[in-house]
Amino acid sequence: MTDEILNKLDLNEYIDTLNSLFSRPKSIAMQGDRNVHFACIDELSKHLFDPPKNISNLDDTLIRLSKQAVLSIGEISEFASIIKYFLYLKSLKFQGKLGEWLDKIDIQGDMQDMAASFDDDELKDSVDDRFIQIKQAINIKKKQIDIELRKLIYAKHISSYLVDTQVHYIQDSETLLVRGGFNHVLKGVVVARSSGGYFYVMPSVIEKLKKEQSELLDKKELVIYEHAKRLSGVMNKALAFLKFLNTAYDIFDSYQARVRLARSRDYEFILPDNSHEIKLVGFAHPALKNPKLINIDFSKKVLLITGVNAGGKSMLLKSIITAAMLSKYMLPMQINANKSKIGSFKEFDAIIEDPQNVKNDISTFAGRMLSFSKLFSKRSLVIGVDEIELGTDFEEAASLYSVLINRLSQNDIKMIITTHHKRLAMLLSKNEDVELVAALYDEITQRPKYEFLKGTIGKSYAFETAQRYGIHSNIVNEAKVAYGLDKQNLNEMITKTLNLESELKQKLEQTSKKEMKLDDLIQSLKDQKQVAEKKINETISALEREYLDAINKAKAAVNLKDTKDKQRAINAANQAKKEIKKPEISKTEILNVGDRVKYGNVKGIVLSLNKTEAMIESEGIKMRVPLNSLSKNGNPVQIQKAQVSLKVQRPQNASVTLDLHGLRSDEAIDRLDKFISDSLVTGFEEVIVYHGIGTGRLAWAVKNFLKTHPSVKDFCDAPPNQGGFGAKIVRF
Repeated sequence: MTDEILNKLDLNEYIDTLNSLFSRPKSIAMQGDRNVHFACIDELSKHLFDPPKNISNLDDTLIRLSKQAVLSIGEISEFASIIKYFLYLKSLKFQGKLGEWLDKIDIQGDMQDMAASFDDDELKDSVDDRFIQIKQAINIKKKQIDIELRKLIYAKHISSYLVDTQVHYIQDSETLLVRGGFNHVLKGVVVARSSGGYFYVMPSVIEKLKKEQSELLDKKELVIYEHAKRLSGVMNKALAFLKFLNTAYDIFDSYQARVRLARSRDYEFILPDNSHEIKLVGFAHPALKNPKLINIDFSKKVLLITGVNAGGKSMLLKSIITAAMLSKYMLPMQINANKSKIGSFKEFDAIIEDPQNVKNDISTFAGRMLSFSKLFSKRSLVIGVDEIELGTDFEEAASLYSVLINRLSQNDIKMIITTHHKRLAMLLSKNEDVELVAALYDEITQRPKYEFLKGTIGKSYAFETAQRYGIHSNIVNEAKVAYGLDKQNLNEMITKTLNLESELKQKLEQTSKKEMKLDDLIQSLKDQKQVAEKKINETISALEREYLDAINKAKAAVNLKDTKDKQRAINAANQAKKEIKKPEISKTEILNVGDRVKYGNVKGIVLSLNKTEAMIESEGIKMRVPLNSLSKNGNPVQIQKAQVSLKVQRPQNASVTLDLHGLRSDEAIDRLDKFISDSLVTGFEEVIVYHGIGTGRLAWAVKNFLKTHPSVKDFCDAPPNQGGFGAKIVRF
């Protein structure tokens, strides 16, 4: 993954966060079987574990070790840290592929002993008795230095030369800050001068003690070197194992960084399959804060995104490529992994920036052509092209790019393309490998929705966007005139189509939810029926056994010779018959419309009744059920029948024109509302409303009101001789 593609996809911050979680720097690509890696990451995600400490890259160290070199104690300690960490991981008793992989890492006794010799980054004192002796001697020297310094500070013959009574550490040496002329009373070495012209002096007695202390440290280093040489010899014999362990550490480091990143952001992992499909459910680009989640099905070769400016087209392009890339490298993301699907791809690219600059001496369009010429040799590629028509005439670009895209769609390439122009979309819509997606716009709030509708062409809303960002309405209206009435009507038609498709999509979603509820309800009723049938069969079987027992006792009494025995046996049979408990038939409750009832586990409200059945409603679903299966459940609901009383008075003075000049927007809308009502009652089919041009606010308010009025079939600007852009002809 190059820095260039990371910049284009806004993934720098995400990758920086991942790199900070690695124990040592490494590539995000992982060699080996991705299914095994994914299984190990999944297993690790289920456990709590301590992250590894930071470790240096040990590749050069292993090369030197293979040449019989003596490693420094610091290098040896890093191998010890790796061994200790793997021993810790093995103690966690992981299952599955991760457990199998860790079981294969067999750490022999000599390596365990080597690791046990260290405490953090240093050899333990218990490894060699000389460490303890040297340590004690060094501590004694430290105490002697402190005592001698104290004596000098409080000596009367020196006190007049001391600037202060502090011990100053200069160049790792204990010094006193003294005035000039100190050499008459104090023997020592000047280490440095202060900004005030004083002298930092290390007294001769301290210099002697420091030298003795340094000799002790040198002695300690010699002992350490002995052990470094010994341990290097042990490690040289286990060189093959240490190389394997070093590689294994990098693999686990890749696992743990991914898992910790996923936990910190509540992300999920998704394993790429062998297809070339991309289906995202609940995805959000990692660079976005509080994003709207993306749901997109990109199963075809080309995804063409049209629609409103600043509506999220470019980010959708980046998001699709990002999701495919993160999946390839098994990196976590915000996504519904159970419902999403991402195929396998070798390469990723994005043509987003303008290639034109002074250095490369190339135009925008030429740069685009150069990038496209390279695509014909690519395979298994996902590429995004933002604002494809950039840099040349859009009519010519549409014709050229439609042919290029049709040819490229025959190769093993998936393309995500954004464009503001509808001509390219119309040319490509005939290609079965091209999927159309439109960025949606909220007509009421006059803002992008940052949502997308599949299978249609979107409008750019350039005029609305310009007005929203401060361009005066007069200028926008003049631009609309230049744009042309036919094209404006086409945009209006596209807008209505988008709104209708969006509404249809919402209704389909509601229907799907209702269908799911119905399926759950049917399954619940089936389960209740099975339980009831089982209970009935068990009751029938028990009754049959009890009656058979009583009958057998009566038959046995007939065969007895003694009359008293017969009587006793018959009495016993009668008693057995009396003890048989017959199931009680529950009485049907008296129900009324509006009662809350239960039908098994299903709760509902009674809508209507007849002699044997009731119509009930449960979660918006109506069903007819037997009365004897219902029981009351809570207080009844009052179902009121709607009573409508409508009186319409025909207006006495009716007119087919309305003049709104000089009125505020709210006053004008009130008058327009009443005028339309009067026109409808009178029976007019067409009227004219004069609002003027002015600042454009009144015209904008009138247009928005007419758009949303349920009785207005359509409206348009009046002809020039009847007011032009300052009037609207309204039809009912």
